Amino acid sequence: MGELTPSENEWVIMEVLWESETPLTASQIIEKLKGIKEVSPKTIRVLINRLLKKGIIDYTVDAHDSRVYHYFSVKSREACLDEKSARFVNSYFKGNPLGMVAALVENRRFSDEQIDELIQILKDAR
Repeated sequence: MGELTPSENEWVIMEVLWESETPLTASQIIEKLKGIKEVSPKTIRVLINRLLKKGIIDYTVDAHDSRVYHYFSVKSREACLDEKSARFVNSYFKGNPLGMVAALVENRRFSDEQIDELIQILKDAR
């Protein structure tokens, strides 16, 4: 089975959909991405179709024009992040989340506030 989470390029489209309070047409998505991601409208439409095939988004047909689709997210940002994180841990750390956390902590500089926040996250995870 292929990946059922957004790719890096698809994620940009998902951010637009997650931020929107209403479903968006492909043209509206393209417009919102101007200046954020320099991708051709054709490529954006291909990415939308991939998201549809993955079941991450869906659409309704416009009541006034059957050629216009209104896209909306089916999976939340949190669900996609959970799935991506699990896949990452399984792929690169043999399913060991501690190995991932250790690699991140050892290779980054954290402020005292960030360390306190990390400690609190670990306490909350108990």
